[in-house]
Amino acid sequence: MNIEQFRDYCISKKGVEETFPFGEDTLVFKVMGKMFALTGLETHPAAANLKCDPERAIELREEYDGLIRPGYHMSKVHWNTVELERNIPQQLVLELINHSYALVVQSLTKKLQAELASL
Repeated sequence: MNIEQFRDYCISKKGVEETFPFGEDTLVFKVMGKMFALTGLETHPAAANLKCDPERAIELREEYDGLIRPGYHMSKVHWNTVELERNIPQQLVLELINHSYALVVQSLTKKLQAELASL
């Protein structure tokens, strides 16, 4: 998956905005103001940080050694860095984006969840 496909998929999700809070080289995707994905635009090969359930994060790191690793500059417990342009199946990358998005949506207040549902 290239960076454009990654961006298109993230931005297509309900209630998502893209921002640059860490400078013009780091693209951040937020749902209802909460970050669920980010990527460096100048990173080669392309990689993204995605939120992940801690137990699943460990399993993924073991199965995709070197391609999925603890989140760069993030909580190593709750975030993974995923190589986008290497030997990870595109379907898995899409699943991991969905998982990250769902974790963040679950953590939203009831009010924000209702607002998201009404969009």
